[in-house]
Amino acid sequence: MNLIPSCLPLVLATLLLNGCVPRIEIATPTAPITINMNVKIEHEIHIKVDKDVEDLLKNKSDLF
Repeated sequence: MNLIPSCLPLVLATLLLNGCVPRIEIATPTAPITINMNVKIEHEIHIKVDKDVEDLLKNKSDLF
């Protein structure tokens, strides 16, 4: 009988502290994820060739 009154505060403290446990939830979004990318890509290619090759390309334009 002496054991029950001495354990009562421990049981009450355990029950009260049990309500203070943080709860973490992970939920998926209801709407789909959209990524809007407004990207403008511009590039320039500069080719430097020898004078002989440049003359060849000018004279024989049907090579390619």
